[in-house]
Amino acid sequence: MELSFSMINTVVCVVGVIVMIYGWRFFKWVWLKPKKMDKFLREQGLNGNPYKFLYGDMKEMVQMTADAKLKPINLTDDIVPRIMPFLYNSAKTYGKGKNFYTWMGPRPMMHITEPALIREVLNNYSQFQKLKGGNPLIKLLARGIVDAEDDQWAKHRKIINPAFHVEKLKSMLPAFYISCSEMINKWEELTKERSCEVDVYPHLETFTSDVISRTAFW
Repeated sequence: MELSFSMINTVVCVVGVIVMIYGWRFFKWVWLKPKKMDKFLREQGLNGNPYKFLYGDMKEMVQMTADAKLKPINLTDDIVPRIMPFLYNSAKTYGKGKNFYTWMGPRPMMHITEPALIREVLNNYSQFQKLKGGNPLIKLLARGIVDAEDDQWAKHRKIINPAFHVEKLKSMLPAFYISCSEMINKWEELTKERSCEVDVYPHLETFTSDVISRTAFW
């Protein structure tokens, strides 16, 4: 009996120590480290929302996105506040032409708006790595410049760079205009008799493929 109580006490102590260790690590991950990072970023002259325990800015981001989708949008309206309302408001509040940060849970995310720094990040591709993770099957089947790293990324970028040259894009404008005009005409036909709600997503998919097919042989 004494042996049994001794074993139980030992197990309880071990479990208690394990819980304390992992509890401390969790507390450090969700609170101490983010608060330290928040202070460090502000000392560097950056601005952003104060860190909120565990969720960061995610609750506000989801709520603002849901609210934005409930509002009607006209063709002449600015699309950015509709598709990225949280980042749009954060950029207006904290960015003002400068860099700022937001919180994806306990992880801060930098948003760079200065062209010189963007160029520096793109040129130093060996130091600034992409986030790891995602579906391995998608990565296996659809590898491209988005997933490429280091020299492979530089090689892909060198290949596609000429296609995005300003003069090359200018020559594609007539193809963009034709595809866009056709899409708008279809919308006007749908709303000619009476006003109605249009699901634009399938139209935009068709528009994208139409532009690609036209510019590929332009």
